[in-house]
Amino acid sequence: MRYILNSAVITEEGVYKYNKISLDKAREWLLEGNFKSAIGYQETADAMELLTGIKIDVNRIQVRLNKGDEALIFRITKRVTDPNMKGELSKEYILDNYEFGILLRTE
Repeated sequence: MRYILNSAVITEEGVYKYNKISLDKAREWLLEGNFKSAIGYQETADAMELLTGIKIDVNRIQVRLNKGDEALIFRITKRVTDPNMKGELSKEYILDNYEFGILLRTE
């Protein structure tokens, strides 16, 4: 199964591999389709759409990765110092402070 997550979480005991990927590779991954979004906040989905041009659904599900499952990880790498700014980040802030990666459960 393929998922979208906003952090590289270890959901079950096992062996995992994580690699950062480029924005272009993230777009390619998304365009392949056949994934479930586990993005729980509209602000996160909006930031992903801003970067990729692809609409991301908000879906507050709990994910448990099984052997062979992978997840596209999207995260803002710098904590917002003012909690009132959450959801109001500028495009420039997001572009300067994001990371995409692939988390794969290998065992």
